[in-house]
Parts: sequence; structure tokens; C-alpha cells
Amino acid sequence: MKLYFAPGACSIGIHYLLERLGAPYQRHAVHIRNGENNQDWYAAINPKKRVPTLERDDGSVVTEFPVIARYLADENPRAGLVPKDKEKLLRASELCDFVVATVHMQGFSRAFRPVKFAPDGSQHAAVVERGREIIHDGLAVVERSIGPGGTLHSIESFADAALFYVFFWGAERLKLELPATCAQRWQDMKTSPHARNVFQSEAITL
Repeated sequence: MKLYFAPGACSIGIHYLLERLGAPYQRHAVHIRNGENNQDWYAAINPKKRVPTLERDDGSVVTEFPVIARYLADENPRAGLVPKDKEKLLRASELCDFVVATVHMQGFSRAFRPVKFAPDGSQHAAVVERGREIIHDGLAVVERSIGPGGTLHSIESFADAALFYVFFWGAERLKLELPATCAQRWQDMKTSPHARNVFQSEAITL
């Protein structure tokens, strides 16, 4: 397998998942800031021109973060990241989709790139503030899911791939105070050997 990733982008979550699974894979950095994702060679691999992209051994490609995360967990059952309980599996899928579609795409996208939502620079501060509100509310939802009494409390799953990157962005990039369980989960994740390998590979210093 080969992972196409952009350093520090959401693909860091799939990078972390691959390390956590211990699956053999190759890495290929795609430098989005330089527009490399729009170059013909990458568009031929993933016409969506986004990361992450997972190229399988037969040359076929899997895209979309939640799909890649679930696929990798399914293909590596020994890691136990696909809950056997149907309700927990349902909630893990729900959490992964929510984190990507709402916390990331609606929240962090506004906070990091307000120009995508308002070309007029005078509106950027309001867009960023709205993004931070969405992130705050979204992390509260995550906390209810993984915190005491939540369906996914003390449970590892493929959804952790999504949690990894939004916790990274929130705690390390925006310097937000994460909810208690989220903060502890991030501490456990970022100090793991899997995360250290990812940070080293992506030249990230916390």
C-alpha cells in the first residue's frame, strides 16, 4: 500500500492509523501549499485532488477519509479497531463521519481558510469566529461519545484516526483547551510510538 499525504493535513490521521495497525506501507508526500495536488500526475491518481489517498497493492485507489479508515481497520482485524458490538460499530462510524464532515469541514475549514467562505477580507474575522464555535460545539459532541458514560468510552476504533487529526489541529495548531476526555486521549495518542513515527516522518515538532 501507498499513502499519499500532505504534511500536517487531515491525512495525518490515516498516517497515524497505519502506524497503529502496524501494516506495511509506503509514503508519498503531496505538498498542497505548492499546489502539487493540482498537478497532472496526482490528478491521474485521485481526480478529486485531495488527500488522503490510499493506493492498494493492485494499483486501485481508495479515497475519502472515513472510507479509508474503515477499510484499513477491516483489513487488519488483529488490531481490534472495528468494534464487534453492532451498536458500538454504528457509533464509531457515526463519530468518524461527524468529525470529518462537521468538525473539520465546517469548523476547522473556516478557522484555517476563511477566504473559502468569504472572499471579502473584512468578513474573515467573523468566519474564523464561527469556525471556532463549530469546533467547540463539535468537540463537546465528541466528549459525550468518548467520555464517561459514552458509547465509545475507553474504546479504540477506526474513528480514532479522525480524532487524532482534529485533536492535533485543536490542541497544537489553535491552542484550544480540549474537553477532559478528549485532552487525555490526545495526550495518550501524541506520546505513543505510533504518533512519534508520524511526527518524525512529517517533520512536525509539537
